[in-house]
Amino acid sequence: MKLLTVFALLAFCTACSSVNTKSDSAQSDATTSTTTNTELSEETTLPTEEKAFVKAIELLDKKSIVAQLGEPAKADDVKIKGSNRIVASIWQYHKINTDENGVYYETTELDFIDDKVVQVVFLNNDGSDVVADPEHTYELPK
Repeated sequence: MKLLTVFALLAFCTACSSVNTKSDSAQSDATTSTTTNTELSEETTLPTEEKAFVKAIELLDKKSIVAQLGEPAKADDVKIKGSNRIVASIWQYHKINTDENGVYYETTELDFIDDKVVQVVFLNNDGSDVVADPEHTYELPK
């Protein structure tokens, strides 16, 4: 399952890497040549509202996220076989984000490729749910 997640994240990053978004240009306008994203993150607090959180979190690296949110409640790392190099990570935090009505999500999942957040998932459960149906499996092509 982790391998499938890594492939999905890598495909997502590859598709997004060639797209120049409006937020990328806004980010470069907002920072000067002497200010880095990490420096900006230390000066501000992450918002709790989901949409604002997603915009802010994509600017931070893992070190900055840990400085603001603390260590994740759960963390899974994906390494290249035969190597200790971490290529992807899945972190989960509890009760840090709200929906548009101000109700807290039970879990926020941050998916990383290397040191960059590539996907944010808001869950209304503790993130430990597993698929109980054995028919609900995926096989990777060989």
